[in-house]
Amino acid sequence: MHYGLTDEHRMIADTVRTFVENEIYPHEALVERTGDVPNEIAQEIKRKTKDLGFYACNFPERVGGAGLNHLEFALVERELGRGSMALTHFFGRPQNILMACEGDQIDRYLIPAVQGDRMDALAMTEPGAGSDIRGMKCSARRDGGDWVVNGTKHFISGADHADFLIVFIATGEDMTDKGPKKRITAFLVDRGTPGFTIRDGYKSVSHRGYKNMILDFDDCRLPNAQVLGAVDGGFDVMNTWLYATRITVATMSVGRARRVFDYALGYAAEREQFGQKIGKFQGVSFQLADMITEIDAADLLTLAAADRLDKGLPANREIASAKLYASEMLGRVTDKAIQIHGGMGLMDDLPLERFWRDARVERIWDGTSEIQRHIISRDLLRALGA
Repeated sequence: MHYGLTDEHRMIADTVRTFVENEIYPHEALVERTGDVPNEIAQEIKRKTKDLGFYACNFPERVGGAGLNHLEFALVERELGRGSMALTHFFGRPQNILMACEGDQIDRYLIPAVQGDRMDALAMTEPGAGSDIRGMKCSARRDGGDWVVNGTKHFISGADHADFLIVFIATGEDMTDKGPKKRITAFLVDRGTPGFTIRDGYKSVSHRGYKNMILDFDDCRLPNAQVLGAVDGGFDVMNTWLYATRITVATMSVGRARRVFDYALGYAAEREQFGQKIGKFQGVSFQLADMITEIDAADLLTLAAADRLDKGLPANREIASAKLYASEMLGRVTDKAIQIHGGMGLMDDLPLERFWRDARVERIWDGTSEIQRHIISRDLLRALGA
């Protein structure tokens, strides 16, 4: 269990928080109003992140990253959570799954992604499948030395800016006692590949400017060299490199909750009603007490899970608990903050209504709250043979 942060940890968190306050906050209103991040702003954020030495900080030094461990990277993500995701996207954290690249893939995908010359995106979710990875219908069949892909992916974040995508596709099926079981393979797919189209997705109330896209494959031909990892080894690649992605949702939820809390605390200390500051009323002060207690609890859960990963300990249940609690905590904290502000909390003069909208998706993506509860309960019961 991790109980305290070192001076180096605090320096990492302070550095990223200052960056977010200076380089992200000033552009948030524009993104909220237009739903887009101008390219010049995106490139400026990327450039300043590189100058700071934090681009691809989640990758080891041997491939050009900053080599942060799981706990340190959780602190980075926590502070980035304070800002608009549409903007912090360009802070640059390529998918760790690219570490599975081999041979020519290293120079074509891994190194350019770490250096910020190419941007990636991850594609799993499909219409009608959602969290059921085995239920995906996007499929690839062999044709000589190539694969021919047909199907659709949706809710693909970051695909609007991606130069290539890491796509999980069904490449076969096995019959089991419980019925058919899909075999899954990960592919590297370049933007502009014939038969591959990226188009606008749905308009979401959460995270304006951080767009979800739809991917269409129509007899898209991919050479075998585009397979990431082993054929039919998609789950192995996924479990090795995407194991800790849920921590990102938890840490960013904590960071956003702290920003929301700061608004509520400041307002309670300044706003007067009935001749005194509203923070003196128990109806407000007790809400503040509950908010900070929940935020601190979520923070500790998240850092403890990251610390277990750094120590090589099993952490699946701990990660699920952190994602579940932190994402649901964020919803409660934003709701309380709006209640403390009263009617003004719902006006777009303040960013609270945005935080309220943004908070809703955290309980859905990267595994719903129900999926996290399933992971947690299964882990507990399996130990007892149930």
